[in-house]
This record gives sequence, structure tokens and C-alpha cells, in this order.
Amino acid sequence: MTMNLITGKAGAPHITSSDQGAMQAGLVGNGNYLLQGSDGKFPAVTMQSANKALVPVLNLVIEGRYARVTAAETVTIESGVTGRNRNDLICVKYTRDSNNIETIALAVLKGTATSGTAADPTVPSGSILNNSGTVWIPIARIPISGITAGTPVMLVKQLPPMSQLWDSVTPIHFTKLTSDPEFTISGFVVNGLATVYCRWVNKGQFGLRAWDSTILASMDVRAVMEGFGVFVDSQQGSQMQNRLLYVVGSSVYFRPAYDATIPANTWHVGNVSFPVTTV
Repeated sequence: MTMNLITGKAGAPHITSSDQGAMQAGLVGNGNYLLQGSDGKFPAVTMQSANKALVPVLNLVIEGRYARVTAAETVTIESGVTGRNRNDLICVKYTRDSNNIETIALAVLKGTATSGTAADPTVPSGSILNNSGTVWIPIARIPISGITAGTPVMLVKQLPPMSQLWDSVTPIHFTKLTSDPEFTISGFVVNGLATVYCRWVNKGQFGLRAWDSTILASMDVRAVMEGFGVFVDSQQGSQMQNRLLYVVGSSVYFRPAYDATIPANTWHVGNVSFPVTTV
């Protein structure tokens, strides 16, 4: 049977590291990621001397596998040569033996010295997700100029915690200002960009001159600039693209770009996005 219930009781051990790794890779991505430390910061490799790099306590997700450096560990960097430049890579070296026993260790891929601009050494191909026996995962570059080792450059992507994602999504609070009973509006802000969704049915017929507005709601954020979005409605005709959901300041309006008469019981649906500051 090729379909398995991984997180279900089977009566015998049946969950493998490949199962767990595939699930985690599906959730966070197939790549290699550095997790935030308990202090809220992302740790980084540092140089203790020209020949010693310090890999701090850190947490990684490497192609779905969770790996930890539980105590700071030093890695030896071979001395450079005067007048030559070289890049070395500090890597996590993953191995899987014939019994499917998996291990990891820190290792260095030494680059080629050159009188010009140094290039990273070639990383051997391999993939944990594709069941390779050996996989090299670069986590930091050590640039070496002559006999001097420079500041390490972290190569693994930072993966912020989910709490930061939720913190970055802020709901917008609205005050309804139209007297029409059929009206709903919602919105949120992500990284300074607001999106507002609105559905409205105007109860009675009304008319507006071109670029005049009727107010629908106010909100607890302020638009940095005007925002326009097409307000699709149930009218027939060729001017629908000129009937707009319009935002300026802390107010949300209906605005036509032409002299318009809107029949009673016309429904309107639309959204608009715009940069904001809080009120």
C-alpha cells in the first residue's frame, strides 16, 4: 500500500524521519532555515582567531530535518596565504548509511586560493528529501584575504516564528457611516499596506457628479495616499470600471468618475489597497 496514515495508530512503530521531514518541509519550505533563538535573535557564526570559527548554539531546519547545535562549537579554518584570497564554507554535513542511520556534523569546504576575487567552493550535489547518502548544507562563508579571516557571512535563510507573522497582520476597525442597512466592510494591514473589502447595497436611488463622493465608513488607520479600486455592481452598462471604492485619509467612499445616477437596490462589491499610518 502506497498511502499511509502517518499520524494515526498503526499498532506498530511506523513513523520515519522521512515522514516527519517531508511534513516539516511542506510546512516551512524545502530549503534550509535558521530559527530564532530563545533571546529573540538569530545567532551568527563568529571568528575567534584567524583559524577558529565559533558556531554558536543554534537551531536549523534542513530540508525538513530539525537539527541543533546544543553547545557552541569551534571549527578549524586552514590558514590563508599572503597575497591570495579564498572563501571557505562552514557546512552541516548530513550522512545516511546503508542501515538508514542518519547523522550530521559540522565540516568545512575549503575554497581555492586566487590572486583575484575569491569564489565559493563547489558544493557537492545531494538532497535529503531525495534520499541522498551525503548532503552538504552551507551555513556560513568565511572570506579570507591573505592571512586574515574576515567576518563570517551567514548563508542560511532566517525563518521568523509564526508569532511575528500574526503580529504583522493587524485588523482594521471601522465605523459605519452610511444609513443603508445592507453594508459590510472589513480589512487588515500587513507591513504597512492595508486592504479593505466592502459590500454595499444602496437602498434608495441617488445621483453624483463626476468625482463627487458619498461616504460609507471611517477607519482607525490613515491612508498615506489616495486609494482607488473598482466597485463592481449589479448595474448594466459600460461605465462599471468608473464606479470606484475610494479611500482618502481615514474615510471610505463611493465615487464615480462620471455624472452617475445609481438606481435603488444596486449592490456593490470591491476592494482597495493602500499604504497607511495608524491614526
